[in-house]
Amino acid sequence: MSTEIARRYDVAVVGAGVVGTLIARELSRYALRVALLERCNDVAQGTTKANSAIIHAGFDAKPGSWKAKMNVEGNRMMAELCRTLHVPYLQNGAVVVAFTPEELPTLEGLLERGRENGVPDLRLLNPEELHTLEPEVNPEAVGALYAPTSGVVSPYELAIAAAECAVANGVELYRNFNVERVEQQADGMTLVSPAGRVEASLVINAAGTRSDDIARLIGDDSFCILPRRGEYLLLDSIRNGAVKATIFQCPSKMGKGVLITPTAHGNILIGPSAEDISAEERDDLSTTDPGLRGIQEAVSRSVPGFAIKDTITSFTGIRAHCDKDDFILEPSQVNPRMIHAAGIESPGLSASPAIAEYIAALAVRATGEPAEKEGWIPGRPEPLRLRDMTPAQRRAAIAENPAYGQVVCRCETISEGEIINAIHAPAGARDLDGVKRRTRAGMGRCQGGFCGPKVLEILARELDIPPESVTKYGGQSAVLLEKTK
Repeated sequence: MSTEIARRYDVAVVGAGVVGTLIARELSRYALRVALLERCNDVAQGTTKANSAIIHAGFDAKPGSWKAKMNVEGNRMMAELCRTLHVPYLQNGAVVVAFTPEELPTLEGLLERGRENGVPDLRLLNPEELHTLEPEVNPEAVGALYAPTSGVVSPYELAIAAAECAVANGVELYRNFNVERVEQQADGMTLVSPAGRVEASLVINAAGTRSDDIARLIGDDSFCILPRRGEYLLLDSIRNGAVKATIFQCPSKMGKGVLITPTAHGNILIGPSAEDISAEERDDLSTTDPGLRGIQEAVSRSVPGFAIKDTITSFTGIRAHCDKDDFILEPSQVNPRMIHAAGIESPGLSASPAIAEYIAALAVRATGEPAEKEGWIPGRPEPLRLRDMTPAQRRAAIAENPAYGQVVCRCETISEGEIINAIHAPAGARDLDGVKRRTRAGMGRCQGGFCGPKVLEILARELDIPPESVTKYGGQSAVLLEKTK
């Protein structure tokens, strides 16, 4: 991007995680000039790419809080949103398990709180009902709370799909735009990055673990983000069916505890740990031996003897825990031309559609109630997924485009045609991880050991860049250094 000031926007959204991209999608339905600013090389590279992927029912948030209101409303909206955006979603239900009689009052409290929050169909299960639902749960369990409206989604695919929809509707995406300074004017703000400058009448702060930093750039120190690290284990899809519902233990002050859940793609996910870290450590996504061992020990309480030998990868996510212990969804008291969508930790993914709708409504009022566009497109074309097709559908696709007949990722059955589509889509992939999140090439048992070099070759060809310029996730993550011969 040029270092000259870009054309002025009505709204600039800072942060392209699931909340920021869904806000941009909501705003794209109006006659507004909207910019989406992301400090990384792609959307969904922060908390959105590494979390539990749970769509919570909404029974544990404090009644009357933003978390409670937005969780229940977001849960209600999620299935239809995923259908519209063609994102994998599974309503598999959840159980919170009590392992001792002393924990039963916790379940009763969650039931009462959930009903106050408006969560439908909650009920307590006795041990027989629990083990009929989940036979592998610890036989010593004495009861559970069952929430059938809970589900799982692919969070990074939701953000990618929202970004594609937003860009297709006119939103301009700025990658590698790390906001370091904000210049305030009477009629707006100028966001300054090493990559350039963007002017906007209104700024939406959806910067995740850095949302307090963005607020402080305008002198707003009204909240502080306390990063919290969580480690996870992901098991091969051959374990699909080991559990059906998301299985929680009774919560603690550090969160909802270690869970075990199926994913929207048929894997099994275990985690997270919970460790408060300093702001300086919020980019440290390394896993630790104590953290992963702690997860293994904790999950054995829920499902004794659960083997983790089929683990295909481990990863770490950082949660944007706020000192206010609630979402911050309001204009800044320092300058109302910045609207905060901050402190979005769990249940932020569940709440994201409702947060986006609410924040977009604030922005629309603040920009003079612009008209809705004619011909706004609410979704995106359904991505072609070779692995989900019948043999006849595959033959037809290959006949139309032979690139669909070239399987690049054997573990997940991903074709060259799908990878090319992901690169050239609106807000398309620019690096190996971007292709992985859009197509699942590299997410299987070999974790890219077989398909990685071919994906790199395709990226270099389609982006018309040297192979040495292809990165894993942007920045200094080049895969190749130089030619040897």
